[in-house]
Amino acid sequence: MKLFQKVISYIFHPLLIPIAGTFAYFLITPKYSPFELQSGNILPIFILTVIIPIITFLILRNIGYVNSIQLPTIQERKYPLYINLILLFMVVYKVIPNNYIIELYYYFVGLIAATFAAIVLLLFKIKSSMHLLGMGSLFMFLINLSVHFEINITLALSLSIFSIGLVTTSRLYLKAHTKAEVIIGFCIGMISQLLTVKYWL
Repeated sequence: MKLFQKVISYIFHPLLIPIAGTFAYFLITPKYSPFELQSGNILPIFILTVIIPIITFLILRNIGYVNSIQLPTIQERKYPLYINLILLFMVVYKVIPNNYIIELYYYFVGLIAATFAAIVLLLFKIKSSMHLLGMGSLFMFLINLSVHFEINITLALSLSIFSIGLVTTSRLYLKAHTKAEVIIGFCIGMISQLLTVKYWL
């Protein structure tokens, strides 16, 4: 059972949320998106939000700043979050302007706001679940896309809710977070996306 819960934590790792939202947009949007536009966003976003964070984590672990990919302590979380925030800003200022898509732009603005909120909470010694922060962001983004394009994506939303349940159970079972921490993370993720709606919906 413990192995299964660990696998869930890796499959729905917060590093994959930015690229998951990007893929979701291109799958859902009724707008014509040429291959060049899709690859112009997907590839650099994947490199900036998945590949580079993995490399920086390995470097941080080798120099002793982090000990585990789960980042169990508040101190260990600081540097990866700082780096992630910088990389998200790079996506917003360097990647998306070259292939401007307003929905993706504000999705990443929401992720920046959520990451910043998580960093602020760390200053007050409050740890939020980054897994649930990511799942909450993606779930709210899917709802926004459904409303924006007036498309029924009930199946996708149902799978998202099921996944949120799996991830929540996993984090609590592994004792990676308390109930309060997973709720805080989920709320930050949803609210950050909800606050961007008025700019593009």
